[in-house]
Amino acid sequence: MDTFKLPEDALYEISGCAQREPFALQVLGDEMEPEFPNGCIIIIEPSHSCPNPSYVFAEVEGVRWFREYHRDPDGRERLVALNPLYPEIDLTGLEWLVLGVIVQRNIRRRIKHYNYPLPA
Repeated sequence: MDTFKLPEDALYEISGCAQREPFALQVLGDEMEPEFPNGCIIIIEPSHSCPNPSYVFAEVEGVRWFREYHRDPDGRERLVALNPLYPEIDLTGLEWLVLGVIVQRNIRRRIKHYNYPLPA
């Protein structure tokens, strides 16, 4: 399934912004290198959908993660770090939700946009 429900107050708790406004976070760590190096800024668009694949800000069992979301043909869902030193998170049987989709990256004023296909 491509659509996930967000609690009404989930995004306000995260960012203090209105629920539908994009917000920025700074990447801390090397888990998503080389695409998202330590210290870069990402813009997150609050979203009720999660295209496959896509870069997402998600909460799994109460812990927030920035990872790439994948759904395999057999329906298995997982969050994957781009840096192979970090294990993937198999979402089978876990309580999780997508808080937003990464739509932009900024590295020292060099901006890259991410566009995802609309869910079917």
